[in-house]
Amino acid sequence: MVPQVQLYDTTLRDGMQGEGMSLSADEKLRVAHALDALGVHLIEAGFPSSNPKEDELFELLSRERFEYAEIVAFGMTRRRDRSADDDPSLRLLADCFAPVCTLVGKTWRLHLEKVTRVDPEENLRMIAESVAFLRTRGKRVIYDAEHFFDGFRHDPAYALRCLHAAAGAGAENVTLCDTNGSSLPSQVAEATAAVAAEVGASPVGGPSLGIHTHDDAGCGVANALAAVERGAQLVQGTMNGYGERCGNANLVTILPTLQLKLGLSCVEPERLARLTETAHLVDEICNVAPNPDQPYVGRNAFAHKGGMHVAGVVRDARTFEHVEPADVGNDRALLVSELSGKGTVHARAEQSGVALADDAAGRVIERVKALESTGYQFEAADGSFDLLIRRESGDYEPLFRLESFRVIVEKRETGRVETEATIKIWVDGERQVRTAEGNGPVHALDRALRGAIGATYPHLRDLELVNFKVRILDEAKGTGAVTRVLLDMSDGVDTWGAIGVSENVIEASWDALVDSLEAGMLPGRAQGGLAGVTSEGAAVSGR
Repeated sequence: MVPQVQLYDTTLRDGMQGEGMSLSADEKLRVAHALDALGVHLIEAGFPSSNPKEDELFELLSRERFEYAEIVAFGMTRRRDRSADDDPSLRLLADCFAPVCTLVGKTWRLHLEKVTRVDPEENLRMIAESVAFLRTRGKRVIYDAEHFFDGFRHDPAYALRCLHAAAGAGAENVTLCDTNGSSLPSQVAEATAAVAAEVGASPVGGPSLGIHTHDDAGCGVANALAAVERGAQLVQGTMNGYGERCGNANLVTILPTLQLKLGLSCVEPERLARLTETAHLVDEICNVAPNPDQPYVGRNAFAHKGGMHVAGVVRDARTFEHVEPADVGNDRALLVSELSGKGTVHARAEQSGVALADDAAGRVIERVKALESTGYQFEAADGSFDLLIRRESGDYEPLFRLESFRVIVEKRETGRVETEATIKIWVDGERQVRTAEGNGPVHALDRALRGAIGATYPHLRDLELVNFKVRILDEAKGTGAVTRVLLDMSDGVDTWGAIGVSENVIEASWDALVDSLEAGMLPGRAQGGLAGVTSEGAAVSGR
């Protein structure tokens, strides 16, 4: 497929300028392969030899083979006090393996006057000579016009001369950069249209136009789309919008919007269906918690809560979903709360494989309302809600009957804290007593409980506690306040939430733990996943 718009990813360079962002060379290589699998056309790897980590990365990349993407090396125009062939940075670009080089150069007279103190005519020569030098060394060149939109508003004639200098020297693409994220979509559209009419009107073989935006005014994605609608054929951005200050334009949002909204071909549909998986994978590699509200790929992107919304989705998903979730690799989620109607309950029961009578659905709603008035919240506790449905349908059998549990937390003079839990339960008519130690009360209870029922229910041994959250609901009562515990359990394929609420944090934790294990044994999950339920979490310990 020939793309109508090329995707240019700068996560490995511009994205790493965000606060707290740092990847090893091996981690950057993993990101590059994930981008290649998604269908990204150009991957900007960074400055060759700018530091030892970049040396290692370019060495690794030189030995790799990519199915789809091309690697781009990034650099700047020559220094003002030397020729292009004597500039060390340009020679590094010329000698590196990357077939494409992106050069950034000044476009705004204010920068020339106040920052670099370079004569405007000399700046034009720096642009042209740098591009020409790399072209003579067999490189394809993209010219990034830094601060283009500020420069265009200040002196449009000079900003256009900078683009002509790059194009005339052989740049295959000139990219218009909103470097400080100051521009609005109408300003980007006007400037891009002017460039397309002049620079982009070259005969066949002239440069294409690109767009590079930042999100300082919250318009990064909108500005990129406005530029495409006015003639840009290459879009630069980062995965999940990583970047300095407020971040770069988010390619995860731009790609499906170009393809599904504007009808422009970028990647094959099967690659687009990897979008959610890829976005979350890159988050994981970068040690960033996925944004649940991120368009297209967030956990809440296709989550429906209000009864009217759920009823509409059940009848025709197009009424409340702007695209099909599967097209971007995401899933629909039906959230349950005191706002839910019978349609929500019936839809969730159907997803769970339960035939629920109308009167039973009414009882579920009343039970949810009663529980949420005491502090429960079933939106994040789908496992507990599935159990509630089964209790009301009559299709429920507890895994065990609790006789008692006891937790001892002992702090020694040495400072060491030890936790021990003892449980007494009945499983299949037999009394089981187990004691276990842990690095916290929940950990100890979890180990003791699984030890007691693991032989009867071996599937539970494969479940892993992946998230644990405690929230105080009425802070004014201090240590006597009601506590809500939410935890996520996973079998490696599916993840589900469970909830417990009590004035005693240990009791709340126990209730959530038991629900999470019982939900893991429901038909569908015990055989490898329950359709329509997704969640993310981070490993926990010491609870």
